[in-house]
Amino acid sequence: MTRSQGDLSVKNDDQDTQNQQTHMLERIVAALERLAPPAPAALDLDAADAFVWQSDDTALQPIDVVQALPLELLKGIDRSKDTLRDNTLRFAKGFAANNALLWGARGQGKSSVVKAVHAHVNQVLASNPLKLIEVHREDVASLPKLLSRLRHTSHRVILYCDDLSFDAGETTYKSLKAALEGGLEGRPENVLFYATSNRRHLLPRDMIDNEQGSSINPGDAIEEKVSLSDRFGLWLGFHNCSQDDYLAIINAYHAHFALPGDVQELHADALEWSMTRGARSGRVAWQFIQDAAGRAGLSLTF
Repeated sequence: MTRSQGDLSVKNDDQDTQNQQTHMLERIVAALERLAPPAPAALDLDAADAFVWQSDDTALQPIDVVQALPLELLKGIDRSKDTLRDNTLRFAKGFAANNALLWGARGQGKSSVVKAVHAHVNQVLASNPLKLIEVHREDVASLPKLLSRLRHTSHRVILYCDDLSFDAGETTYKSLKAALEGGLEGRPENVLFYATSNRRHLLPRDMIDNEQGSSINPGDAIEEKVSLSDRFGLWLGFHNCSQDDYLAIINAYHAHFALPGDVQELHADALEWSMTRGARSGRVAWQFIQDAAGRAGLSLTF
């Protein structure tokens, strides 16, 4: 073999080795692509006006029909209702608005007013509907992921979490703190957060928090627990309604659904119903109206 033939053989061997390495790299890249999770689908906010966030699939489930009462049917909570309506209208029009925490006694209309206000605003601003996305309590930790995908959409969105609270020792609330107000990017300008809770501060506070105990700075534990609710600009309190408010709710339902029977008899039955439940609230009033309508052979439609 001549020297030129030897050089050619070496070059061929080098080329074969290079081809083998290239082929191996291509196989590795293909394998990694198969292992990598698929890119999340784009959020289709035009599919509906209301959605539920599915954190496992990083997708939005559209809700075709939201069970929302007409805003005018919500009685006894006029101040909170008007405040939330005005805040939501400002936000929908592109003006500054606050995150809202609706807290207080159970069954007083916290969830109902959020849905009713959303429906009302979309009637007023029909050409540019406001989007409502419900985030389940267990999916709060995925909020940063959702916010990053909503940041560049043209729609204005309210994220809504019903019955929000955290148990002692939980750290999930820190994701919510950062999403509401904090971090380098901060909350997107086109996103607002509404939450309902029976607790004013969302986190439990024990009597031991008010005692010195063994902590060097016991006030730090209290500050940590109230710092989350401080991120909400609006605190709207809902309290147990009086008998007059309870009967006003009954009257509104009676007139709206055109229920048969005498109003005074209906009042007597409604008061007896509330005594059996041990409470007067919007929820108890609605349950009574459902029972009265059923006994009269009627169905209730909004």
